[in-house]
Amino acid sequence: MSPRRRVEEDAGVDTRDDAEPSEPRRVRWRLALAAAGVLVLLASPLWGPRVLRQLAFFRVRRVEVNGLRYTPASEILARLHVDTTRSVWDPVAPLADRVMTHPQVESAYVSRKLPGTLVVDVVERRPVALVPIGAELRAVDERGVTLPLDPSRTPVDAPVVTTPRDARVYHLLGQMAREAPALYARISSIRPAGNGELLVQVADVPVRTMTGVSLARLSDIEPVERDLARRQLRVAELDLRYRDQVIARLP
Repeated sequence: MSPRRRVEEDAGVDTRDDAEPSEPRRVRWRLALAAAGVLVLLASPLWGPRVLRQLAFFRVRRVEVNGLRYTPASEILARLHVDTTRSVWDPVAPLADRVMTHPQVESAYVSRKLPGTLVVDVVERRPVALVPIGAELRAVDERGVTLPLDPSRTPVDAPVVTTPRDARVYHLLGQMAREAPALYARISSIRPAGNGELLVQVADVPVRTMTGVSLARLSDIEPVERDLARRQLRVAELDLRYRDQVIARLP
């Protein structure tokens, strides 16, 4: 067979492909039609999901959980209580409600990743303080509510607070963790100092202040610390009890 004949035969095969679709092309058409059908169903919010739930293609095969730092994923999965008999097209709002029954969870949102994945985005309640309860330290959140954390098993980087339960202290710490994290990271403890006063340990400097101190007022120590460092002066205590003043007591 001459080379020219072989080329003509090859060309003939190509011509026949144009006249009669190949198997890969038929598969692509089927997939396109299936996708179009799914889009039609999705565009029908009243009955579309109800039909899609019956299809094994959309059974739950995987669950992704995002946003966890303190809570084991197994506990979130136990609250979800889903298995492969469920469809991703089942209502997701009840699933989010189940997750939010966990005392460590502040909010939860469940979405779908087709064809068979549920995605759970969790916002946890952040521990802002460690408080002594009996012989142990327990984590509490900004509301002053004890969280289901065992600091001996789950590391909690938070100051130890030994004041009586005062919502203002926990609110201050929560606000500080959000708005002034560098200052929050330097606080190791807060304890009562008598007469409605607090002693806040900021790194190696005790700061004396009133119980209802605001974040703005507590932040007044930062320029004073910078000035003392520039002048290479050590300080024994900073005092915020006097209005519009920061008193630095030297050793």
